[in-house]
Amino acid sequence: MRVEEAAFVVSAGRPEHFPSAPLPELAFTGRSNVGKSSLINRLLGRRGLARTSNTPGRTRTLNFYLVNGRFHFVDLPGYGYAKVSRSVKEAWWALAEGYLRQRRQLRGVVHILDVRHPPSPEDREMQEFLRALGLPSLLILTKVDKLARGQRPTARRLVAGEMGLTSPEVVILASAQTGEGTADIWRALEERLSAGPVNRSY
Repeated sequence: MRVEEAAFVVSAGRPEHFPSAPLPELAFTGRSNVGKSSLINRLLGRRGLARTSNTPGRTRTLNFYLVNGRFHFVDLPGYGYAKVSRSVKEAWWALAEGYLRQRRQLRGVVHILDVRHPPSPEDREMQEFLRALGLPSLLILTKVDKLARGQRPTARRLVAGEMGLTSPEVVILASAQTGEGTADIWRALEERLSAGPVNRSY
């Protein structure tokens, strides 16, 4: 996809702050500091549009970005960061969970993992949660530029197995630094957008 226009819309800390426009949405989720914002910037070709931080757990809202005037990217708060209070974690999760469960504009979720580390319990729980909701998800292994090429197939097979996926081929290897995987991700996202509304499992 050719991104001609991309703009920040709103940082929403409550459901009533979500955009009211009935445009399709694609959400991005992953552990804190996995590189969600960096990958969004790479996909949109807009350096610095999605705010990145060296401090994990900084994002506490749902950040919406309008792409080509046609659909939204939604950056969800990162999960799994330990150095915040339990009440803060619960508040973040309540916001994200409510969005994933109830947002009718949502067409699918991009689930991002760091290729250098095996899936965490939180990663597996998120994948199971998305599956239970009937939400299509695209699994991305990011930061592949930091891993030797010979190690990548093994990492891909490991993640596919631990996350209960049918084949390693459905896992996309990507790097926000080099742009590797960007075209593959966009092909998958365009397919999801063209597929229309999701038939929920509940």
